[in-house]
Amino acid sequence: MEIAVLFVTFLVLLLIGLPIAFCLGVSSLAYLMLGGISLTIVPQRMFSGIDSFVLLCIPGFVMAGNLMNVGNITQHIVRFSNALVGHIRGGLGLANVGGSMIFSGISGTAVADAASIGSVMIPGMSKAGYDKPFAAAVTAASSTIGPIIPPSVPMIIVGSLSGISVGRMFLAGAVPGLLLGVAMMITAYWLAVRRGYPKEKRATFKELIKEGRSAFWALMMTFIILYGIIGGLFTPTEASIVASLYALLVGTFVYKGINWRNLGGILSDTVITSASLMLLVGLANLFGWILTSQQIPQMLADAILGISTNPIVVILILNLILLFVGAFMETIAALIILFPALLGVATGVGMDPIHFGVMAVLNLMIGLTTPPVGVCLFVVSSIGKLPMLHVAKAIIPFLICNLIVLMLVSFVPAISLWLPNLLMGK
Repeated sequence: MEIAVLFVTFLVLLLIGLPIAFCLGVSSLAYLMLGGISLTIVPQRMFSGIDSFVLLCIPGFVMAGNLMNVGNITQHIVRFSNALVGHIRGGLGLANVGGSMIFSGISGTAVADAASIGSVMIPGMSKAGYDKPFAAAVTAASSTIGPIIPPSVPMIIVGSLSGISVGRMFLAGAVPGLLLGVAMMITAYWLAVRRGYPKEKRATFKELIKEGRSAFWALMMTFIILYGIIGGLFTPTEASIVASLYALLVGTFVYKGINWRNLGGILSDTVITSASLMLLVGLANLFGWILTSQQIPQMLADAILGISTNPIVVILILNLILLFVGAFMETIAALIILFPALLGVATGVGMDPIHFGVMAVLNLMIGLTTPPVGVCLFVVSSIGKLPMLHVAKAIIPFLICNLIVLMLVSFVPAISLWLPNLLMGK
């Protein structure tokens, strides 16, 4: 009875549009009160959920992303991407994807990517003669690269949940992220040729050097983070602080977009975003504890393995579950609730934990662009002042391409494991 109340309350609150953190919290409270369980368990489980050194990465990387975003970095990234590929048919679409690939090395979150790149590219592409739904769709689709290419907030969550090295998770996402970006560029080019989208004037070598120099400092952040972690110079948590200090110096003295007037707003946004993420982590941990106490994860694992123990079939089932959940639930909450249970199923059929972690994050990222609750769809629809249905229709070719990449990542482990094994050993 109590577990039914938990799920029904959660689903009803989710459907009426309550933020996911409150859906988890209110439904958990309903379960505890109905079951006569002491509410002292709430702060205990919430604290245990956020009491992790690894999770200190989150405020650091959030602040680094905010600093670089306010420091005019988005415009430099877009101009550099356009200088590289703007002369190709549909070049602004390719530049949109390329900009997201570069920006992903800074923000670590898909929503930040969609909002930052979208605010520049959607109006610009529309003005240049592209269909606005296409501009919004390519922005939303490419934003999913953000949490795949390091640094990545979801990868940090995976590391904190499973004890997997966050550094190895970061490296494991690099090749799948690049593959995802290339696949979306191919799709954007194919659509541009079919629809006759324009192309820009080819940048001169001098212009290319100029724009490359302006984007150099942004590209250096990803290098500093990864080299520092791989080289053993600092932990992922320390890397996030180094990234914040680097972003502050670059944004203030190189791009000159940060000053005393807007620094307070940057700090305020960082605190609000980090606090909301930590609240979500804490309440998701409470919800997950209830599910574990009712043996729901074990029942789910038994149900999956009861269907088949064939690795191919099990991997397909895991993908379907994660894609479905990702279309309705926020990424971090979904990871905290589902990842530990599904990890046991995945390793039971021979999957490497890091391989499964990348696959799980990629699934949930695709969910961010899948109706009905695709958060990135709402973001780009708002920026483009478009009905979400128009964007959802325009994003279908990109969803198909992303699903093809997902299948490659799922069934070819080397795509995820080659780089971490090469640089950090097996």
